[in-house]
Amino acid sequence: MIEGNTHGLQTSQRKALERTFRRRVAKSEVVSPELARHLTALSRELGRQVGVMLSREGAVKSVVVGDAHQLMLPDVGRLRGGSGRFRGLRWVHTHLRGEPLSIDDLNDLALLRLDLVAAIEVLEDGGAGSIELAHLDPAGLMVDDADEADGQSPATEPVEPFRKIRARDIHALDFDFELTIGALEAEYSRLHGGSGAKKEEERALVIGLEPDDGHFAEMLELVRSSGVAIAGTLRQRRRKQHPKTVVGRGKLQELVLEGMRRRATVAIFDVDLRPAPARAFEDATGLKAIDRTQLILDIFAQRAKSRDGKLQVELAQLKYSLPRLTEKDAGLSRLTGGIGGRGPGETVMEIGRRRIRDRIRSLEKQVEKLSKQRDLRRQRRRQARIPVLSIIGYTNAGKSTLLNAMTKSKVEVQDQLFMTLDPTSRRLRFPREGEVIISDTVGFIADLPPDLIAAFRATLEELADADLLLHVVDSADPHMEVKIAAVEKLLEELSIEEIPQLMVLNKADRLTPGEAEALEVRHNAVAVSALKRQGLPKLVAVAEQRLGDGRKLLRQEGVHR
Repeated sequence: MIEGNTHGLQTSQRKALERTFRRRVAKSEVVSPELARHLTALSRELGRQVGVMLSREGAVKSVVVGDAHQLMLPDVGRLRGGSGRFRGLRWVHTHLRGEPLSIDDLNDLALLRLDLVAAIEVLEDGGAGSIELAHLDPAGLMVDDADEADGQSPATEPVEPFRKIRARDIHALDFDFELTIGALEAEYSRLHGGSGAKKEEERALVIGLEPDDGHFAEMLELVRSSGVAIAGTLRQRRRKQHPKTVVGRGKLQELVLEGMRRRATVAIFDVDLRPAPARAFEDATGLKAIDRTQLILDIFAQRAKSRDGKLQVELAQLKYSLPRLTEKDAGLSRLTGGIGGRGPGETVMEIGRRRIRDRIRSLEKQVEKLSKQRDLRRQRRRQARIPVLSIIGYTNAGKSTLLNAMTKSKVEVQDQLFMTLDPTSRRLRFPREGEVIISDTVGFIADLPPDLIAAFRATLEELADADLLLHVVDSADPHMEVKIAAVEKLLEELSIEEIPQLMVLNKADRLTPGEAEALEVRHNAVAVSALKRQGLPKLVAVAEQRLGDGRKLLRQEGVHR
């Protein structure tokens, strides 16, 4: 079948185009002189560009007609095989005015990982004139060892990733296609591990679409916390996502080439993606697209250790995936059939969605049961009149370190985001108030996914019963004020902003004494270093005072705990 702009073609022209499929090209040739002459003659007669997609064996797989200026490539499907493979197809087409290969030609070469692209000049008499070809150059897809180590974009401009060759005509072209492409693919496979190489950890290109540098820095920390290696980073400051492929076509080429250079398998975005553009991006680049919410859910899945945490993470993941379920994810795009199953029935995708909804309902019932059990425990604490302090704050502010320092516990601590997922409670004795319960909670983050908040309701509602919230802040963080605002916003969403708070300026050892004092005054806070156990006596004294004042205030308002 002839593809492309076939409108207005005469029957004889259609038959001439169809005869193109009968032609064969020797394995060593980019294109035979006979096929080149056939294409240019047709192109001159039609006044349109004509192109063919050729296999490694020299068979014509597609014939495409464009207009006088461009053609649209046929759908060649997603790339099969390992990361060290080319497509196994080459794209040869005509240029009516003998213009050089366009940026679209090079985009197609990179995005589809074609063996090569070639353009043949159409002469006035319909003959074949000059030819220009381009192929990917493995030497231009290498990354300097220093750049590889830090995952940053190269400090120097990379070598041009394309190699171009031009000849005055087909006969003057000194290029053995089979030998050259075979050698290039072998070199590319060697540089990028090849199919027989030891399997490496997942490697990601982290792509920033948000203009805020602090937001992107946080995204990099999220990626590191997930255990994924950062192969490289790219930024594109867009006012909004591209409606079709998330990023523009020019950026797609850059991403594909950078992915090749750095052996990346995943593209992680610092924003949430809509399902359709994300799938289009994956089809265009061969990279798996992961957005911010997916990454956070993945980290939570890794951190969940208790049954409660695992149930809540699974619930959040299912709620996120339900609207994004595709026919490919569900299985086959067909109706179920067979004996007892004939008739309209459900599509496989509908069955997949129904099963997910059933699982969501089951999980919600289990989470609700957990919520009731937690409420019973809280009632017992209220009856025993044991005050409760909850440690809250932005993720990685040092909440678990503070809990360990205050209670001499050994809760797991690492310099990673969301290390604490399951709530941890310890008992602490105050000089006047006596015994209190102090609990560590999951860290907050700006724009925490709504499904995650809903799923962790049974955990977060513990905060509603606190007599005092210890709001831990990383005082050395240049984005401290933004993160304070993010935590306060989430407290409002949970309707617990009225609970008395004490801000704890952690990591004060990284500040000068003057800076720490100024922050204490500005935020009516206490500066400490949980890691070095500095400032803890003052924190206990102020917390005890606030706890007593807060409980008196609540009693005056008629609230009994």
